[in-house]
Amino acid sequence: MRPSLARIVACFLMLLSGTGWSQAQPAYDVIITNGRIVDGAGNPWFRADIGIRGRRITAIGDLRDAGAARRIDARGNIVSPGFIDMHSHASWNYLVDSRAVSKLTQGITLEIEGEGFSVGPMDEAAARQLAPVFARFGVNGDWRTLGQFFQRLEQHPATINFASYIGTGTVRQLVVGYADRRATPAELDRMRAMVAQAMREGALGVYSALLYPPDAYNSTEELIEMAKVARRYGGVYQTHPRSEAAAADRSMDEVFRIAREANIPAHVTHFKVAQQQQWGTIAHLIDRIQAARAGGLDITADMYAYEWADGSLTALLPPWAQEGGRAAIVARLRDRETRERIKRELVTPSDTWENEYLGLGGGPAGLIFNSARGNPALRRYEGRTLAEIAATEGKDPRDVVLDLIIAGDGSIIERLMSEDDIRRAIVQPWVAFGTDGVTVAPDGPLSHDLVHPRAYGAFPRIFGRYVRELRLVTLEEAVRRATSLAAQRLNIRDRGLLREGYYADIVIFDPATIADTATYEAPHQIARGVNYVLVNGEVVLDMGRVTSARPGMVVRGPGYVPPSSTDRMVHPAAGPRRHRSSDPR
Repeated sequence: MRPSLARIVACFLMLLSGTGWSQAQPAYDVIITNGRIVDGAGNPWFRADIGIRGRRITAIGDLRDAGAARRIDARGNIVSPGFIDMHSHASWNYLVDSRAVSKLTQGITLEIEGEGFSVGPMDEAAARQLAPVFARFGVNGDWRTLGQFFQRLEQHPATINFASYIGTGTVRQLVVGYADRRATPAELDRMRAMVAQAMREGALGVYSALLYPPDAYNSTEELIEMAKVARRYGGVYQTHPRSEAAAADRSMDEVFRIAREANIPAHVTHFKVAQQQQWGTIAHLIDRIQAARAGGLDITADMYAYEWADGSLTALLPPWAQEGGRAAIVARLRDRETRERIKRELVTPSDTWENEYLGLGGGPAGLIFNSARGNPALRRYEGRTLAEIAATEGKDPRDVVLDLIIAGDGSIIERLMSEDDIRRAIVQPWVAFGTDGVTVAPDGPLSHDLVHPRAYGAFPRIFGRYVRELRLVTLEEAVRRATSLAAQRLNIRDRGLLREGYYADIVIFDPATIADTATYEAPHQIARGVNYVLVNGEVVLDMGRVTSARPGMVVRGPGYVPPSSTDRMVHPAAGPRRHRSSDPR
């Protein structure tokens, strides 16, 4: 009688076992032991082991007798999902330095990009404008769509994961330019089509930055139309509101209207009240968001816990003075009559535009010229306050601002927020966290420009100052808002929690020592207390040391259609689809 297939297979497995083959293949690639697990859902911590095979968590429980290629002893540490940076400016920096040191060492495993301007799409004119910056860092900026940029990242992966919205400012720039006018019907059709293409390529939704031209020129109605397209693909509307100061109430009305009329979840980025004249009014905005949520609108926010913001000198100008792009701005600043008008408006209270110059805490001493962005002529001003520069050169501080813009602009740090407002916002359960920071390193090509310390310290600052020292937020709640709240907001269904079957994005940190060390004067300082980081199952930070592993993935949105598919496969009216990552399994 011929043996059955089952008997043949059983005999084969016994032979393999006898040769020691099974012993050469441990059950897990990594097992994390002895840590206190905070799972990201807000549950109390518990003790268990975590087993990882390939890119995913495959077991949580008692694994003391299981085999593993590597065991990580997390004794005395918290084991949590990797942190999600809801507001990053990683941009194309991964192509310069794939280590992502400033974010990785905070425990961040996924960065979200796209505030107003996204890294794609990009036309030839935009590429020419960026060419000097690309040349400075040796980047080949030959992508033109967001999807093509994603493909580039997959060819040159980083230590951590990346996702992006499509910026409504980018859309407007490519279709309308820097003109302060309504889009024509034909232009609005092109804007809708551009959003639809980006959503099919994997964008998470649309992201506006309505304080900055040309995004500031988008009307509420135009934003609603773009948001409607994003919603058909399961996307989100994220926004830097039109005002965070005197007109913050009207700006919040706009957020609510877009969420309601586009029937889309809305997320307010770096939730705050800026400008010293408005400090304390954040309590009113909190009440408004809570009332909107109680009324059925899906509104969330994120924040960073610093009193100083950053931006550019050009953003200090009245909106009308920014119209038309850089050449038009410089021409206005060189015209004597127009220049005097701008100087008058910089010291005139207004509720029609965001006058950051007038809102500086401490006046000109509350502004630091942070980075010359590679311009040798402006290097000598880096790290100095506007008050110091004005005193040294014997100029009106306003003239210093305008002259520096003419000379090439630059990045600035401004004292715009109050600690009391930060404490009011950080306790809200619908507030996630973001760095609003660039992705850099303390050495290498991205180490030469000064940056805001939040680029290195935003998340450790939350856990060190506001969780451990001030006890405003529990550890479990802070982890939830750094992980699963963000994933839930973004419609990412397999990250943000420690669950079997989820991607193994994990941070192991010491709750007794985690803290930010970066300062405004010396920002390139790595945070303390983050000991291990795993991304997609691979150890990328090993006892504080960045490894050679580059397992970072592009995390695409729910409307993603693989390149092998055709547009005929997309049925936007059918509603959102399940989120897809770039996992080829």
